[in-house]
Amino acid sequence: MSDESSKTPADHLADTLAQFKEMRHYSKANVEHLTASWILFEGELKSLKQTAKIEDLMNRQGQFYDALESTIEDLEKMHEEMTAEPEA
Repeated sequence: MSDESSKTPADHLADTLAQFKEMRHYSKANVEHLTASWILFEGELKSLKQTAKIEDLMNRQGQFYDALESTIEDLEKMHEEMTAEPEA
């Protein structure tokens, strides 16, 4: 517990960035896997009338990935500002 209390805001931000980057990695892998599955089974899904549901999931996953990427970029800039050496 004392380790947590000794962390600076920049340390906490770095931890959050690390978690978001891990989420980004898995999100990208999920989008790629879902897309590959979609390509393989598109015909079968059409016959089951399930394409709209899968397309919606693919769009949502893509939107999440894009939003996560944007958030990571913003937080990285903030972290750089927090950890930059003050000009003398």
